[in-house]
Amino acid sequence: MKRIFTSNSMALELMSTEQTYSEEMLTDIGCKHILPDKKTRPEHPCVLIGEMGLGFTLKRALQLVGKPATVKVSELMPQLIAWNRTFLVEYNGPLLDDSRTKITQGDFFDTIHSKSTSSYDVLLIDIDNTPDELITAGNYRLYSPTFLAKLQCILKPGGYVTYWLSEPAPKLKKLLGKAGFKVEEHAARPQIKAKRSRHCIYFARDSTRNYTT
Repeated sequence: MKRIFTSNSMALELMSTEQTYSEEMLTDIGCKHILPDKKTRPEHPCVLIGEMGLGFTLKRALQLVGKPATVKVSELMPQLIAWNRTFLVEYNGPLLDDSRTKITQGDFFDTIHSKSTSSYDVLLIDIDNTPDELITAGNYRLYSPTFLAKLQCILKPGGYVTYWLSEPAPKLKKLLGKAGFKVEEHAARPQIKAKRSRHCIYFARDSTRNYTT
C-alpha cells in the first residue's frame, strides 16, 4: 500500500519498504529496450520517473541503464525527496548523489507539460493505485485525453510509457487505447515470494509509430 505524510499529519497509503518487487518489475519492463546490450538502446537514454516515492524505482533504473544516461524524477512531496537523502539511504544507497539522477520537486502534470517533443525514451509512472483510487484529488488530470496525448508527444521514437498499478485497471487500459497506445498487461507480485500477483504493470507504446525490436 501507499503512505504519503502531508504537512498537516494526514496520511494516505504508501508502498512499504518490504514490498518492492513490483516496482522493480515496473522498471525492468519499462527499460528493457534501453539496456546496454540492446541494439535498440539510444546513445544517451533519458528516463523520467513520476514519482519518487521510497526510491526503489529510481534505484532499479540506475542499476539497469548504464552510462551515459539521465534518470529524471518528478516528485510532488518535498518530504519524500528529503527522506531519500537521509534515512532511506540505508535501503537504497545515495541515489540522489548519482550524477545520472536529476530531481524536480513539483506536480507530475506540470512536469510533463513543461517538456518538449521527443524528450524521453522511457516514462515510468508510479503515482496512483488506479485512476479510481487517486493519491491526490488533482491527479484526475493525468488520465485526460489531452494529458495522454502529451505523453505521446514527449516520447522519443521507439519510446514507451509504463504504469505501476495496485491492481488491473481496465479503465486506464481503455483510455490508453483511445489515446493511440498499444498496451501490454503484466501481472506483478508485491514480493518475490508472494503467491498471488495482485499488482499490475501496463507497458504502452504509441501504435502510430514503427518500433525496432
